[in-house]
Amino acid sequence: MRPEIKISASILAANPVRLEEEIKRIEGVAIDLIHIDVMDGHFVPNITMGPFIVKGIKKITRVPLDIHLMISHPEFYVKDFVDAAGEGDFITFHIETTRMPEAIISFIKSKGLKAGVSLNPLTPVKSIEHLIESLDMVLVMSVNPGFEGQKFIPDVLPKIAALRNASPDKLEIEVDGGINNETITQIVQQGANVIVAATAIFKADDPCAAIRTLRLKAKEAAKR
Repeated sequence: MRPEIKISASILAANPVRLEEEIKRIEGVAIDLIHIDVMDGHFVPNITMGPFIVKGIKKITRVPLDIHLMISHPEFYVKDFVDAAGEGDFITFHIETTRMPEAIISFIKSKGLKAGVSLNPLTPVKSIEHLIESLDMVLVMSVNPGFEGQKFIPDVLPKIAALRNASPDKLEIEVDGGINNETITQIVQQGANVIVAATAIFKADDPCAAIRTLRLKAKEAAKR
């Protein structure tokens, strides 16, 4: 049996001027994770936030953080993000960005956090097969990383299924990019259990209602 369904709200699409208010609002519907996209303008063509902002977010919410490092050479910066986060939070880095994934994973877990690795749409599962047993989560990008509001890439669906086959009941499989009320069914049926949504939540007329709908659709798909 796969791990339970979780919804991770990506603040990339939230109003940056009212970030605390946006987070407090979705806490009211028991959001599972707050997804924080860290972009460096090098690995991806956008720049967002660093550990200082992560530390500030940690102070205003009890919801576990889901920190997604879209940065080159994460081994140089992971300590800063570990220090900004807390026990039980997730830190995920891209396999495409480092030659020392084992050391990064070991460091994250030694500090009481959960370690994840992310795959770009064209990166195969075989690139991380040797790491799966040491990971808490694999994040499958279903868009090319860098910007919100992109269209879901269906070619990643077999990748999700392959990961779930490799770890039927332990691994958290997260999918990020183009998730809405239609695409969520496809990814959950393939084995995903952690769903990242940005635009689908924060650009909705009622973000709380949007979260409830996403959770319901995901749970229905998981039963099929």
